[in-house]
Amino acid sequence: ALFRKSRAAITLHTLIDLRGNIPSFVLISQEKIHDVKALDFFPINPGAFYLIDRGYLDYKRLYRIHQAAAFFITRLKDNSRFRVVESFAADKSAGILCEQAIRLTGAKAASAYPERLRRVKYRDPGTNTVYEFLTNNFTLPARIIAQLCKQRWQVELFFKWIKQHLRIKAFLGVSENTVRIQTWTALTAYLLLSIVKKHLFLPHDLHEMTQILRLHLFEKYPFYRCFPHRHRKYRPREQINS
Repeated sequence: ALFRKSRAAITLHTLIDLRGNIPSFVLISQEKIHDVKALDFFPINPGAFYLIDRGYLDYKRLYRIHQAAAFFITRLKDNSRFRVVESFAADKSAGILCEQAIRLTGAKAASAYPERLRRVKYRDPGTNTVYEFLTNNFTLPARIIAQLCKQRWQVELFFKWIKQHLRIKAFLGVSENTVRIQTWTALTAYLLLSIVKKHLFLPHDLHEMTQILRLHLFEKYPFYRCFPHRHRKYRPREQINS
């Protein structure tokens, strides 16, 4: 994964399922490959909402999501060119500054996405920052569109957790196979912890779970006993059998 003369790097393109905050699709690529090309490999499920980072904004690929009967929400780039087709009443009390149906006017953009898009301009009451969202969904209220786009931050929290707790600060080897094995091992550890947390109804976050498990790595007894503060809903198998 050549990046610079003295450094190597990879990019982990990840699709997070917000129903469980777990990665449902992962693509490993070289650092120099542009982000938008990863969208060609992402599975598109009809009816699903895809919260996409602005770095992945490519109208041709967004139109493919639209044609698959799925929805996307992303942020509009500052240099985007468009014309307003229709304006809707904006709920200023919810932070919605304007809500419009637009068509792209740039030559390439209009050709890549020939249909209408929805533009939502939103002011975050907490930070007073103004955001412009772009979506192909005209059904959900504008405030829901803004709230959904906020959830994209979960993927940032996922990567932060991976970097802080699964120790991928240095690769053990330079071959492609070594890098992939180390990365997939870290992701597997994350998924196993998520499964255990759900199965045992644990109140701990994943960081606390890793700290507890480190203390019991070489002890041989039922897994659930590592977590004495598990939720009462969980019943060990031996209790069920008795």
